[in-house]
Amino acid sequence: MLNFIISIKPGLPIYEQIIYAAKKAVVSGQLKPGDPFPSVREISRELKVNPNTVQKSINQLVRDNMLEIRPGIGSVIAEIRMATDEQRKQILQTEAERLVVESKRLSIKKKELLEAIEARWGEEK
Repeated sequence: MLNFIISIKPGLPIYEQIIYAAKKAVVSGQLKPGDPFPSVREISRELKVNPNTVQKSINQLVRDNMLEIRPGIGSVIAEIRMATDEQRKQILQTEAERLVVESKRLSIKKKELLEAIEARWGEEK
C-alpha cells in the first residue's frame, strides 16, 4: 500500500505524474523528511506500470533532492533544503511559462487563471 496518492491520468507521461504526486505529498505535509518512500516494486505493482518508469521517477526525485537513498534502508524523503533566490526565480519562470502557454492554448482568461491559482494557494498548507 502506498503512503501517498498517485492518480494516473491519460495524456501525461506516467513518470512525471509520479514525480508530481510525490512533490505534492511533501508540500502538503503528507510525507515528511525521513519518511520511507515506496519501493520501485511497490509503486509499479500498485499502479500496474513498468518498473523502469517508476525507477525513472525515483532517479529524478533524487536529482531534485526530494529523496535520499540510504543503504540498507531504501529511499526516504530528504530534508528540505532552502533554494537560492536564483534557483527559485528560475523554477518560477519556467513553471509560469508552462502554465501561461497551456492556459492560452485552452483559451483560459488571465482572470480565471489567477482565480484558480488563488484558490489552490489557499488549499496547500
